[in-house]
Amino acid sequence: MRVTFPRLADHEIAYALVERDDGVVYRLQSGRAGTALPHDIRHLIVERELGVTDGVWGGIAAGAVFSSMQHLGGRRPPHAGQRSAELKRKYRDRLLRAELLADLVESVAALEDPTPEAIRRVSGTKLAVLRGTAPPPEVLAGAARSLQVEAARWARLRPGEELRYEWPAPRVRVPRQARRPGPG
Repeated sequence: MRVTFPRLADHEIAYALVERDDGVVYRLQSGRAGTALPHDIRHLIVERELGVTDGVWGGIAAGAVFSSMQHLGGRRPPHAGQRSAELKRKYRDRLLRAELLADLVESVAALEDPTPEAIRRVSGTKLAVLRGTAPPPEVLAGAARSLQVEAARWARLRPGEELRYEWPAPRVRVPRQARRPGPG
C-alpha cells in the first residue's frame, strides 16, 4: 500500500492519498495543514517502527474504511462495507492500543532526557488502561527517534511537496554471503 501526504498551505484541510494494493484509492482527511507532523504520519511511523500490523494502517491495508476516508477510485471488493465493519469490530482493542502507542511514542520523543527509567514512567502512565506489557524502553526510544526524523522532514517541506510511504515498509534482505562483519 502506498500513502502520500501532500504538504498544503497552513490551515487548509489536510489529507493523505491511500492507494491500497487491490487498486482502491481513498482520500483520508487528517485535520488542518501546518508544519506539525500530521497525526496519520505519526501513526504510520509508530506502527511501522513497533511492528504493529493490526493497528490503523494494518487495518486500512486489510480493508477497513474509516469515516474520515472518501473513495476516489478503483473497484471495491464485493462486500467491502461488511468486511470493513467486521475488521473494525474485531480489531477495536488493537486500534485503541495503536492510538495509545502513538501517543506514548510522541511523549517519549518530547522527553528531554529519555532514560530507560523515564520511558518506563511514561509507559506506565500512558498504557495504564491496557493489559499486557509495553515495548522495551530501547524500542520506544528508537521509535521516538524515527518520529523526530519524520517531524523534521515534514517541517522542511514547502506547500506542494509531499512525503510518500509504503505499508508495510519494504524490508531489504541482505544475502548471508554479502554481509560484512561489523567493526571490532
